[in-house]
Amino acid sequence: MHRAIVSCDRCPRLRSYCERVGREKRRAFREDTYWARPVPGFGDPRARLLIIGLAPAAHGANRTGRVFTGDGVGGSGDFLMSALYRAGFANIPTSHHLADGLTLQGAFIAAAVRCAPPDNKPTLEEIENCLPHLDAEVAALRAVRVVVGLGKVGFDAYLRLLARRGIVAHPRPHFDHAAVHALPNGQKLIGCYHPSRQNTNTGRLTASMMDEVFRKARRLLGRAAQACTLQADAPRR
Repeated sequence: MHRAIVSCDRCPRLRSYCERVGREKRRAFREDTYWARPVPGFGDPRARLLIIGLAPAAHGANRTGRVFTGDGVGGSGDFLMSALYRAGFANIPTSHHLADGLTLQGAFIAAAVRCAPPDNKPTLEEIENCLPHLDAEVAALRAVRVVVGLGKVGFDAYLRLLARRGIVAHPRPHFDHAAVHALPNGQKLIGCYHPSRQNTNTGRLTASMMDEVFRKARRLLGRAAQACTLQADAPRR
């Protein structure tokens, strides 16, 4: 699965852009060797929480090869990881490079699109082209009970994936920050504003707002575990 993602060339526009960014580089990273390839998901293979972002940042994950990693101190990676750390899903509150020791506990982070798109705006066709990669990762994450969609693109990508599997919620869940939606497959889907600098620097998304999302995820996971325990302990006839 990892090899299939990394070697993907379904979107010529994205591949060309990622490779060009990797050649030209940003001045602060001129000594770095950029990953400049599609970026697989990252986290705990036994995750019960799945987080779906938009796409790699041109000088973040496109440089480091790990989602939400390397986009600078206080960037989206640090903002997300600090929230996951406070909620007990990450062992450190930062995400700077592959050797930083970051591990996720009970959580897995994927993306709607695996290549950095120009201006952070993938096309609908590019999102569709990437759905098989998300599908493969979701199929391997058999314990997932709660999904957090970071931004409308990540939120809608998961609904689009379920629809491909014949799982359609009625009415269709509407993206809204911290809103929880029950899905027909028994999972819960939570919307969350994307931790982009545009959102965090303007106050549209604050640390307390993101904490609210992961507190809800924790509570929902606790209820799911309790329900499983009650079911397992129920007398069999």
